[in-house]
Amino acid sequence: MAIDVSVQSAALSVSTVAGAVVVVPVAPMLAEPHVSSGQVSQQLGGHVVAIVEDRGDWLLVRGGDEYEGWMHRGYLGRSRDAVEDPSPRVSLGCVVRGADGCRRSLPLRAVLVAGDRVEDGEAVRRTELNARFPTNAAAIVRTATERFVGTSYQWGGVTPWGADCSGLVQSVFALHGVSLPRDAWQQARVGRDAGRDMLGARIADLLFFSDRPDGHITHVAIAAGDGRIVHLALGRGGYAVECLDDDRDEYVGKLRARFLFARRVVPV
Repeated sequence: MAIDVSVQSAALSVSTVAGAVVVVPVAPMLAEPHVSSGQVSQQLGGHVVAIVEDRGDWLLVRGGDEYEGWMHRGYLGRSRDAVEDPSPRVSLGCVVRGADGCRRSLPLRAVLVAGDRVEDGEAVRRTELNARFPTNAAAIVRTATERFVGTSYQWGGVTPWGADCSGLVQSVFALHGVSLPRDAWQQARVGRDAGRDMLGARIADLLFFSDRPDGHITHVAIAAGDGRIVHLALGRGGYAVECLDDDRDEYVGKLRARFLFARRVVPV
């Protein structure tokens, strides 16, 4: 992946820093410290990561959700270089022009830097997020159904540019002030039991599924009410809203067979 000179100049040059800031719109976190390794998650522009291990060009980093993965230092700048701002602007999907004159697209939840001018789309102050994205079930489902429409399935992705099932869940709930872990099996341990009635799940409940003999969680979806779910599914290629009582849909039948239980992380 080509990196602009402006990004290269901000890249880490000191190997002893305890933390770093992402200086590109989206930075992949990999399973192993080499470029051909599989992506396990992503960190977004302007977000700060902790450096756990340094292997020269490759750093083991930990995000704010405590998830770890390997990242090339070209994606990172020193956290002390980040401008202190008590309420930075957060992208809701926008195009900005930086103080250096470079134009770039920022995904949902990336953080703008000082000097960025929004040319298209929208960004809001972090202090305004609570009012814009309140912590209630109806608002959470509305965000999931509106902000990720058309998103392709991408293993390890967390943005509308490409995401997996748990990346959708984590990103949507984060906008509404609810911190969730990264993977579906981890999310299944959060909140309280919401039963095993898939069609009766309340709006914004999390539904968990498994396609493995050992029952290990492999998929998560958000209940949208009236027997519907919104999710990002490999079987659909990405974003989909399903009617779980549709007996004519073979894929829905598979989902029903794989359903395990629901969890509730916000009050209805």
